[in-house]
Amino acid sequence: VPVVTAMLDTVLVALILSNFVLLGSSRLSSCIRTAALQGIMAGLLPLATAGAGLSLRIVALGLAVVALKGFVFPHLLNRALRESATSREVQPFVGYTPSLLAGLLALAASFWLDGRLALPTHSASSILVPVSFSLMFTGIFLLVARRTAVNQVLGYIVLENGIYAFSLAVVRDIPFLVELGVLMDMFVAVFVMGIAIYRINSEFDHIDSDRLSTLKG
Repeated sequence: VPVVTAMLDTVLVALILSNFVLLGSSRLSSCIRTAALQGIMAGLLPLATAGAGLSLRIVALGLAVVALKGFVFPHLLNRALRESATSREVQPFVGYTPSLLAGLLALAASFWLDGRLALPTHSASSILVPVSFSLMFTGIFLLVARRTAVNQVLGYIVLENGIYAFSLAVVRDIPFLVELGVLMDMFVAVFVMGIAIYRINSEFDHIDSDRLSTLKG
């Protein structure tokens, strides 16, 4: 059990660090790679939280998460980025230093919420719930504080990683078909977003979401 707990805590700390890399990175390609690594770490969570109860079902879930979030989604986003022929810079509404400060505040708020809510948890680590909150807050921040559609897709993925981690912390057993259904929904969403990014760029020569608000009917 101590080994499992140490492994889980290591993965959770790496998830927190990946949040700060996403908030502080100025290159979209770097953000995509970081989101891919975060997806792989998210795939390791069910394996680490299972401990002695590791089963074929849990291994299959972990492999599915790693395959989709670590490889398929980043590939789709990289292809959309190449085909859009737009700036590779993040172009944030909120600067990088304020973004990192917001990440620190979100992390502190996550631990505060965990203490106030006193949720029943079934995980091997006491920090899984605050880390899941931190992922959710970071995902929401990326959605509203970044200009390009690619970065907003990354925010959506990080938000889902947080929801996924939270479910592992508070629910002991989720039906396997439900888990696969959520992953397939995410696959379709990212696939459609990739097509939308390409179409937006082909029509308007940019993928800055804030500039779309200037369109008149």
